[in-house]
Amino acid sequence: MDPTKYPILYVDDERDNLDVFRFNYKKSFTIFEAESGEEGLDILKRVNIAVVITDQRMPRMSGLEFLEQALAVRPGIVSIILTAYRDTEVLIQAIRMGTVYRFITKPWNSEELRGAILQAIELFHLRQENDLLSQRLRDYAGYLDNQAHGQFDYGNIVGNSEPMNQVLSKIEKVAPTGSTVLVRGETGTGKELVAHAIHLNSPRSEGPFVRVNCAALSMGTLESELFGHEKGAFTGAIAKRLGRFELADGGTLFLDEIGDLPMEIQVKILRILQEREFERVGGEETLTVNVRVISATHKDLETLVTEGTFRQDLYYRLNVFPIHIPPLRERRSDVKLLIDHFIERYSKITGKRITQVESSFFKRLDTYELPGNVRELENLVERAIILSSEGILKASDLEFFPSFAGETTPEPQIRFERGPTPGQSLNSHLQEEEKRQIIEAIESQSGNMAAAARMLGINRSTLYYRLRKYDLGHIIPSR
Repeated sequence: MDPTKYPILYVDDERDNLDVFRFNYKKSFTIFEAESGEEGLDILKRVNIAVVITDQRMPRMSGLEFLEQALAVRPGIVSIILTAYRDTEVLIQAIRMGTVYRFITKPWNSEELRGAILQAIELFHLRQENDLLSQRLRDYAGYLDNQAHGQFDYGNIVGNSEPMNQVLSKIEKVAPTGSTVLVRGETGTGKELVAHAIHLNSPRSEGPFVRVNCAALSMGTLESELFGHEKGAFTGAIAKRLGRFELADGGTLFLDEIGDLPMEIQVKILRILQEREFERVGGEETLTVNVRVISATHKDLETLVTEGTFRQDLYYRLNVFPIHIPPLRERRSDVKLLIDHFIERYSKITGKRITQVESSFFKRLDTYELPGNVRELENLVERAIILSSEGILKASDLEFFPSFAGETTPEPQIRFERGPTPGQSLNSHLQEEEKRQIIEAIESQSGNMAAAARMLGINRSTLYYRLRKYDLGHIIPSR
């Protein structure tokens, strides 16, 4: 602990005493001086003083009267009174009440006073540490309370398809390490679930798991959310606030939508990853944290780096261990497991017990691409349960969702210009022609599935359905 980092204020109405004090201690401490209690209060309003030393007998305002007002301005200060008079009873009472830390009689001994000042600075430092810990516990308790009232469920990841087994294998390998992880995947694939699973299986599992969505906050708000701010740092900053990095100290910080970070914030994130230190907004004290960072994005960070909107050095720091979550259309075998999982969850939430799911319910979902992935499927199931009757889920219960409203599977508009070859059945010929035209449409549109569907006169859901029907999944472009 460096004593010079903790400013001290000496108040005395005699100029000679101030000069002697400064001569003795100017090399050891950062000193502010005042010749009256009023002047001392003005300094306290401007400077974050740690220790106040004051003469007891002064005109207009005594040392004790000054300290009572000083504590109202700076409640955390530690005070020492110097007195040539034997006001011991009054001073002892003030010590008992907490107004005064200790008193020293005048003329004071230089080394005795130096020791008292060092002890006072140590006490101030310990109070700061205690206040910071208490603030962290209060803020984190508030954070947990906010999470508890949200809709997010930290349940187990659901899926046993080969793509998901690969994801689970990567989680198992990286969780015990302290490596930075970048989770990638389309919106709604469950990136936060993966991040939380890594945290739960890491040595930091007893520490906090703190989340921040980088895309949901403005530049100014995001900076304060991440790094905290000091009182008075900006309009509306009526009290000191700890940021998410401090709240996550000893645990894991999940930075969702990392691709939306402004450049100014990217520099500060890079510094924390490299040096583990930062300053609060409006603060000068350098703080250190021990945090594991897991980030996530649905954006192509490599393209952002090329375009100059994402720092290359930060990209390398975040991408130490990448995990890609495949979209739901690439692991259709997980859909039924997820439906069962969501039926169990929302049956409890809605109070509607589902005893049967008709095959038409699954069949109708099977013809839908689910562009919103797991999150969209969850919404579909919840709404279907609300609409259901007699404990049965039917295909008609999906009509509430806009993607299905009034939708019927259209007949293909593909035109067949060639007849069947000799010996070939009409049905076989129609299927071959349909396959050929689907392949040609996808190739002519360079893999753009929406454009290919428009060219064929069908919607994308029907196009994907026919690709699965004819086992043409291999021609779907990788994403």
